[in-house]
Amino acid sequence: MTPESAPENRVPFGDVRDLIAIGEPLPFRVLDSISRLLLSQGQCVQSERQHELLLERGAWVEYEEVQKVRLARGGGDAGDSVTVKPPTQRPGSLFDRWEHQVWELDGLLRKVGHDAPLASALQAFGADLLHLIDRDVDVALFMAVRQDDRRFALYALTHGLHTATLAALAARQLGWSESQVLCIVRAALTMNVSMLELQATMAEQEARPNKRQMELIRSHPESSAQMLRDSGVTDADWLAAVLDHHEQPGGGGYPRGLAEVSDMARVLRAADVFMAKITPRALRAALTPQQAARELFLQKSGSAVATALIKSVGVHPPGELVQLRNGEVAIVTRRAAKGPAPIVATLSNRQGQPVVATVLRDTAQAEFAITGPLAERARFPRVLAERVYGLIEY
Repeated sequence: MTPESAPENRVPFGDVRDLIAIGEPLPFRVLDSISRLLLSQGQCVQSERQHELLLERGAWVEYEEVQKVRLARGGGDAGDSVTVKPPTQRPGSLFDRWEHQVWELDGLLRKVGHDAPLASALQAFGADLLHLIDRDVDVALFMAVRQDDRRFALYALTHGLHTATLAALAARQLGWSESQVLCIVRAALTMNVSMLELQATMAEQEARPNKRQMELIRSHPESSAQMLRDSGVTDADWLAAVLDHHEQPGGGGYPRGLAEVSDMARVLRAADVFMAKITPRALRAALTPQQAARELFLQKSGSAVATALIKSVGVHPPGELVQLRNGEVAIVTRRAAKGPAPIVATLSNRQGQPVVATVLRDTAQAEFAITGPLAERARFPRVLAERVYGLIEY
């Protein structure tokens, strides 16, 4: 435990309700009960329900930061009586909605296996997510690819949401019906429901999984499927996809070592693996989408599935940091209507130095052609979606 996270330096999140307003940027970061980041300074609490979920996670803020805010606002000590600010109303953006989905999924998945029935609620959430993806597919891909706040406590939730995005797009590329697309979205959201906390722990630990963790990993498909059954899920395809999403054609997968694997399980596995590879963890840096694509083609998931997934996201997907021929660093915002040359937003000048102003570039033009992924991505650690897309109302 660091001195900053010692009990005497923690202020329960409920005790700073007077310092925050729903929908307004937070003046401090918010941590969970074991000091993992939940919300960065400047992010927003989107609803009273999210506030409740944060309290359920044992959220707290640093005493010194609270004191700074109170002093700046002319307030007293962190222990003073609380005057709750009324919620403020503002137009919700598309990016707010994506954050809202994280917390809605958090509240829903933590009930699975405990409160029955939940099948209808899970089905409705999957349909809402698919609608959100369809609202702007490039933004959905940006949210999946450009993960830069390293909120390991929420890893299982964001991984499920983004895997669902990739799986839905790949399924459509393969010509699946909308009912099948909805099914794989629901499977992606729930495939790891039995190991939510384990995923968060492993995302931030710097050692490889221990023996007990490996046992839980190898048994989680069966455990997740059973928890879904216990919560009233009866859809055979949904349950089978969850049960078999780590199986491999020809054998070698788990938990049953099947030789024959359904198309739905194969697509789900490909999306799951691809998303895991492009997501940073404490133990390793994220691969570029190009590196993840190459590795996917070398695996046994099948070239048809891999091809569908790569075609869906594009050679340079939204959210990828790239180097332009004129020296600028940029981030991809829109896939090309035809061909491999997307629209990008600049983050630097021609000397590669970060700048505040953002300019859109068409990489089909020779001067602005992409020469490759940015090698030193740490120089641009956080790129807010609002900066490169502007305000998109939901």
